[in-house]
Amino acid sequence: MDTIVYPGTFDPITNGHTDLVERASRLIDRVIVAVAVNTSKQDAFPIEKRVSLARDVLAHIDNVEVCSFDNLLVDFMRQKKADVILRGLRAVSDFEYEFQLASMNRHLAPEIETLFLTPAEQYAYISSSLVREIAALGGDVTPFVHTKVVAALRGHMN
Repeated sequence: MDTIVYPGTFDPITNGHTDLVERASRLIDRVIVAVAVNTSKQDAFPIEKRVSLARDVLAHIDNVEVCSFDNLLVDFMRQKKADVILRGLRAVSDFEYEFQLASMNRHLAPEIETLFLTPAEQYAYISSSLVREIAALGGDVTPFVHTKVVAALRGHMN
């Protein structure tokens, strides 16, 4: 495995995402964090801000690249000459959806594999949507996200 792509909306990037990227970066030569343009839901942050925050949060990892994409993941993978998709599994409830995605990607591009990692225990319950909801209601999100994300959320919610 030379290159792995970790796709997601990262709206915002959480400590759970960072944990998976750090762990993958020790296993694989090149990690691409692919921030997806999501046309099916309303994002808290525009794509440029999500990419910028991910770059800031992950700047300490030398073999990580952050970029956006707005096409089929398998097409993006081919463009980047990547052979593995990284996905996180927080709970059993994630498995069915992730299994469906992996199966579809395998059908579209049999040469691309999907690797699942589970987050460290302290991050297993964190999701971007929960972080956004807590921040919107004035709660403290500092245990769940990087300080730059905390500042961005405060600026966004005010």
